[in-house]
Amino acid sequence: MVGQGALTFDLAVPCEVFGLDRSDIASPWYEFRLVAADRPPIRTNTGFTIDTPYRLADLADADTVIVPGWSDPEHRPSADLVTQLRAAHARGARVVSLCTGAFVLADAGLLRGRRATTHWMYADRLRSRAPEATVDERVLYLDDDGVYTSAGTAAGIDLCIHLVRLDYGQAVANTVARRIVMPPFREGGQAQYVEHPVPDVAERSLAALLDWARARLGEGVDVRTLARRVHLSPRSLRRRFADGVGVAPEEWLRRERMRLAQRLLESTDEPVDRIASLAGYPSPGAMRGQFAARLMVSPGAYRRTFREPPAGGPPDEADPANKIHTP
Repeated sequence: MVGQGALTFDLAVPCEVFGLDRSDIASPWYEFRLVAADRPPIRTNTGFTIDTPYRLADLADADTVIVPGWSDPEHRPSADLVTQLRAAHARGARVVSLCTGAFVLADAGLLRGRRATTHWMYADRLRSRAPEATVDERVLYLDDDGVYTSAGTAAGIDLCIHLVRLDYGQAVANTVARRIVMPPFREGGQAQYVEHPVPDVAERSLAALLDWARARLGEGVDVRTLARRVHLSPRSLRRRFADGVGVAPEEWLRRERMRLAQRLLESTDEPVDRIASLAGYPSPGAMRGQFAARLMVSPGAYRRTFREPPAGGPPDEADPANKIHTP
């Protein structure tokens, strides 16, 4: 969905991720429509205009509706747009906002009682607009009962790639990320990039440490191992992680083990117990517990869902997540 003054980058993100034909990766790919919320041609915030044959009525059969960054939080959405967004959510469609698009969802009442995020610069304004929502500007994106919100600019890519991952699995999402030259996957809980002083040498060096740790997850790398590697105390390392990564090192290790286990479940025939060992879990039961807590499925169920090659078992055209409309 696009309105007058649309933010160019935010609008381009869903067009790039969902609008290009990527049926060579997974087929069928998404059916994408760019819907005009205002009378076209639509003028973007960078001055050029775009046109589209689709209007708000075309949202009626959308399975996912994406609201890109809104021109100005004080520019209220029309009553027709609010009605369409409420109807979409009521029938079970995913409703997604990127950056300041969250203000449109707030005006539609879809953030009431939910957690949501937006660009950190606009968090306080969103709290004022949606006082019954819990606004968390620390994260990249959130999902609360089918309402998805993302932080600013590049975080919109993370959320869109996350939606692909939900629909087609991690292997397909990683392939799309590589096509657009993005990191394969950043979890929504990762911290937004807010204004901080330039990090010192030790903080910048965390990138090398993280790469080193990823290559040794199966060896049972823990916080003490990481701290010794960079000649820090565990306490100092936790401070550096908080500033440079946005999560504690323990949490970072849990997420990386989970990602590795997911990749191995999707791409290999190794037994679950063996995968637990390769990913560095202390026991298969520990891995199963993490899958239950974070994904609400067992490793075996996860494999059954995503083990098929991308071309062999993607969602069919009737899948409720397969039609992406960006009004």
